[in-house]
Amino acid sequence: MDGTIIGLVAVIMSLSIPLGAIYAYYLVRKLRTEERLAAIARGVSVPMEPELTQAARSRRAGILLTCGAVGFMVALGFIAQIEHEPDTWSAAALAIIPLAIGIGYFVDFTLLRRDLQSS
Repeated sequence: MDGTIIGLVAVIMSLSIPLGAIYAYYLVRKLRTEERLAAIARGVSVPMEPELTQAARSRRAGILLTCGAVGFMVALGFIAQIEHEPDTWSAAALAIIPLAIGIGYFVDFTLLRRDLQSS
């Protein structure tokens, strides 16, 4: 093996894992819908789950992206300190992208909350 199989496996896995997650999400939604319709057909009252507001979605995305970026920076920072490789810090700088997006979501959340309070 000259390493080409590794590239093939990497491409297949990088495409199949997201497709599998999307399919699993679809199946779960389908099963929930069928369960809800069966309960309604039997006359059982089914409480509807409230949708998240735009502000709550922005806040959730901001928290997840910011924490993920900080965790990525810290993990690569530890690797750079332990292995004494300064090039790892340049890889840690890539975490600035999701960090900036997360901060943007927090700004969006703040502006949405301010708009809701003023109206």
